[in-house]
Amino acid sequence: MELTRRKLMQITAASAAAGAIGLPARAQDINELVIAYNVNLPSWDPTTGPSAVNPTIQGFYQSVFDQFIQQKPDLNPAPGLLTQWGWNDDRSKVMMTVRPGVTWHDGSPFTAEDVAWSLARAADPKTGNPINFIWSTLENFKADGNTVTADVKQFDPTIFKWMYFLTGYVLPKAYYEKVGPEGFEAAPIGTGPYMVQKFERNAFVQLKANPNYWGGKPDFENVTIKFVTDAAARVAEVESGNAHVTLEMPYEEYDRLKGKLNGVAAPISDIGMIFLNDVDAMLDPNVRKACAHAIDKQTIIDRLLSGYGVKIDTLQTPQYDAYDSSISVAYDPGKAKELLKASGYGPDNPVKFKIQTTKGFKPKDYEMIQAIVGLWRRVGIEAEIEVYEIAKHYELRAADTLAPAAFYNWGNSVGDPSTSTGFAMFGPSPHSVWDGKDLIEKIGALWGEPDEQKRIAGYKAVDRYIAENALVIPLLQYVQPILSAKGVKVTPHASGALLPHLMKRA
Repeated sequence: MELTRRKLMQITAASAAAGAIGLPARAQDINELVIAYNVNLPSWDPTTGPSAVNPTIQGFYQSVFDQFIQQKPDLNPAPGLLTQWGWNDDRSKVMMTVRPGVTWHDGSPFTAEDVAWSLARAADPKTGNPINFIWSTLENFKADGNTVTADVKQFDPTIFKWMYFLTGYVLPKAYYEKVGPEGFEAAPIGTGPYMVQKFERNAFVQLKANPNYWGGKPDFENVTIKFVTDAAARVAEVESGNAHVTLEMPYEEYDRLKGKLNGVAAPISDIGMIFLNDVDAMLDPNVRKACAHAIDKQTIIDRLLSGYGVKIDTLQTPQYDAYDSSISVAYDPGKAKELLKASGYGPDNPVKFKIQTTKGFKPKDYEMIQAIVGLWRRVGIEAEIEVYEIAKHYELRAADTLAPAAFYNWGNSVGDPSTSTGFAMFGPSPHSVWDGKDLIEKIGALWGEPDEQKRIAGYKAVDRYIAENALVIPLLQYVQPILSAKGVKVTPHASGALLPHLMKRA
């Protein structure tokens, strides 16, 4: 890896901005844990706007706020601010028991009213929750002692899964109503393991351990998370000792440093995929299918990712509930050429479109797209690469204005097909850019399906239809590389969230 003068200046500036943090020579003397993170934090409200559905920043939110239901590192649910939850016999009501004795960061008591208010706020379309159509399946929220109830307006089999997924956070009713959205953004409080001490947009956030955290006080009293979006700069941060922990570096750098530092590389629930927008060239099924058949996924994993990755052909990983190993899309450049020829294209008359990608956000993201564009060129596809920040992807996706092809990593830490295939491919969803009526009808019939076996079988059939028609191009399940100083033991979370309160002194 070549560290340029510009990158070195960026690293130095980031360290200075964070308060000229001097790291101790001995890891056991760490008083302030420093993490070099791969993304910026756009907003402190974990329930509204595009940030709320960005899986890569959930670690920030989970450090400060608690979710209704906790999720363990192996993705299984566990009691959180709710200790019990479920439906009544005819599934016309939900009932939840709220954990007693919890306090907000300002010392005020956490109550069932906070839970009822948070759920009602999420269900109100005026508040801007991007998953509103999930939360709005409940209504008439009531708090009584330590119990919260709600009426089921429309049965959703995944409602409790969302309580430990995107936007499933409990916010402080009294404090939020007192300070308003702007005041909350400036000084957020939660019930989580850490409290926000200082936040410099596009630079860093400083956290302090919550001494009254119901789950036990974290090992590290002070944590600074620096936003270092360049992968090479993150490697330099941890190798030089300017940071104790970092993630998502090139795998060859991980292999080089995992002996000198602590290293852990575990599969996570994220998948790398290429959204196909139903515009321009992608309206031609031959072009879409050719794009899919021309990609040698396993070679890309082996050569660019040092073998760290699992090839997939649907929007389900082997750990997801609806994974079907029989669904396969072969690497077949000959077939790709035949498909393109049928539509009048070929190496001498290539079909042209744009593909968007991040660069350095995930290991070798840009390089993977470069390799794919090279493979496409061989069969008669000429794709222009446009690099954008991840925040721009969310903005364009929400407006349904992505390019004909756009690389993205899809997170689904609850493993339910509705939160992978469902939201990624259901046209009315703000997270989808494929608006085909046939697919909308197929997925729409599954949202409220009460028979679990029928629901899962239905999603498997949808996945097969998507693969056969090349409506999206899944590439791989990610393995997340994490490096840390010898004095820090990191417990990886299969959601991909890097959580400071799970870090211990080694």
